[in-house]
Amino acid sequence: MRAFISLDLEGLPYIVSREHLSVKGTLYSEARKIATEIVKVTAETLHHELGFDEIVIADSHGPMVNILPDDTPDYIELVRGFPRPLSMVSFAKGSDAALFLGYHAKAGVENATFDHTYSGASVDILEINGIEVSEFLLNAYLLGKWGIPVILVGGDKRLVETDVKKFTPWAVGVPFKESTSRYAAKSPGLRRIKAMLKEGVVEAVERLKKGDARPLVTKEPVNVKVRFLNTAFADAAELLPFVKRLDGKTVEFEAETVEEAYKVFELLTLAAAGVNAIVTR
Repeated sequence: MRAFISLDLEGLPYIVSREHLSVKGTLYSEARKIATEIVKVTAETLHHELGFDEIVIADSHGPMVNILPDDTPDYIELVRGFPRPLSMVSFAKGSDAALFLGYHAKAGVENATFDHTYSGASVDILEINGIEVSEFLLNAYLLGKWGIPVILVGGDKRLVETDVKKFTPWAVGVPFKESTSRYAAKSPGLRRIKAMLKEGVVEAVERLKKGDARPLVTKEPVNVKVRFLNTAFADAAELLPFVKRLDGKTVEFEAETVEEAYKVFELLTLAAAGVNAIVTR
């Protein structure tokens, strides 16, 4: 069997400072160690106890080089580097199940650490077929297109209690932190978190084998609306002939498939980053 793991940082335990999140941050080395430990216990449980012989891990935060490769088991394959096509779910195709680790709530959710949607520097709201989505939901829709169910989500308690519970009730939620503000949270001790995660992985695979887990599918063609943080980003997005400007900050487009919608959205965020680099250099 083949498992796919997508790892973000903002929803991991103890990650509360901006210094945790960038390669030049003074606490980045701490964040990398935490990320690697969380990935290792997940992979070890899947491989040694549950019979998964293939495990692909997509390092999916920022520059996407967060996991320490020297400390990862030799039976995993590690996806690294940014930008890359299909971003947080690269190389997921062909997997039997997916697990999301370190995931966080969408932009605008209160009492959620580092709430944002895909690009905190450019995106305010992302809607797929009229539903405001988090990164969790965006990625789950694309995996659903490929027939892959999300069976476990470990991350911020607010995400687990909202999007995960509402849209994928079959998925096991493992709360790594309970946030009291954007930059503060309470987490259990690391040993307890590892035990909770191990128990959650076992339960998630049991549900999968019973047939309780299923891919999350949205209708196609796909309607996508993006509200940016400023008008300059919408100016750039509108240059694509199939993108319609709805107001100063909001654009809309149609895509034939979820995969196509994901790629266009990824392009729009890269264009916004380019605009930002030009005006701030």
